[in-house]
Amino acid sequence: MASKRSDLDVVHQAIACLGRLSDAFRRRREALALSVGLSDGQWGVLEEIATEHFMPSMFARNRDSSAAAVSKTLRQLLDKGLVSVTLSKSDGRQRAYVLTAKGQRLLATLRDERALAIQEIWLKLDRRQVHDFVAFATQLSERLEQYESKPSRKEL
Repeated sequence: MASKRSDLDVVHQAIACLGRLSDAFRRRREALALSVGLSDGQWGVLEEIATEHFMPSMFARNRDSSAAAVSKTLRQLLDKGLVSVTLSKSDGRQRAYVLTAKGQRLLATLRDERALAIQEIWLKLDRRQVHDFVAFATQLSERLEQYESKPSRKEL
């Protein structure tokens, strides 16, 4: 029984660590976005526009967001002069969003800051531990996703 309790205690510690790590990533990303005058959501939309395959409705669906929320973010980015919009050349009903030169510079700054953080944090860790973390995190993610797709007890 003591072994079972000890295992459960370690699992609870691991869950707490995962929450702490998730919070740290969220705070860091929010602070980095704020340092250039953006919200985390605005940064995400900028990143997606930079891929040149941005479709607001698909972006909203993939992020579990509403089309209205994405439209609001796009208006904010347009107002800041970071994005421009034209009618799509292939379909006049569609709008094509592109980064302006200012938007490209801002995104480059964010990427440089992120690369610096990777250099200062991740690349200073033991390489083997990082590989082990990736393997563990992949396995944990897959298990969580599989569990998430199972019907709940209430549904059975």
